[in-house]
Amino acid sequence: MPIQRVASYTPRIADQELKRKLASASTVVIEGPRGCGKTSKASQVANSAVFFDRETNARQICDLDANLVLEGETPRLFAEWQLAPNLWNHVRHASDARQHKGNFILTGSATPADDLTRHSGAGRISRLQMRTMSLFELGLSSGHVSLEDLLAGARVSASRPDAKINDVVEYICRDGWPAM
Repeated sequence: MPIQRVASYTPRIADQELKRKLASASTVVIEGPRGCGKTSKASQVANSAVFFDRETNARQICDLDANLVLEGETPRLFAEWQLAPNLWNHVRHASDARQHKGNFILTGSATPADDLTRHSGAGRISRLQMRTMSLFELGLSSGHVSLEDLLAGARVSASRPDAKINDVVEYICRDGWPAM
């Protein structure tokens, strides 16, 4: 299926991390809660895609000959890959055979039940954990104070004289779901 880029895509902090991972691994699995923007993010860099939740024929084809769904421009996105769990081992083998980086992106909101025949993907498949949008991504923070800096022990000033307590409470309670 051709890629349909989301016209209203809001850039995410993890966009650069995805590009780095694609440059260093054959396959990237983007994991995270349903609705946090995994497939939208992947669609911004993928050149072809299979949407297993929409394309029932793709699941059937994958069961018959997974190599057929592996064909396409790379990076090739497999959205809701867990609906075709046998795809994992085929992606792993294709990653070995292709000998270059940035072949596949797998997204899904659920993890299939453990399967003794499913390899971990070590050395071939890189994982990217996505979360809901940060206040910075939502445009509600300047990004002046970062969690990375705080964890590194940097001294930061969180002074914001224009902030009202009601705003702070709303920001704390606000969800970061992209579609909300």
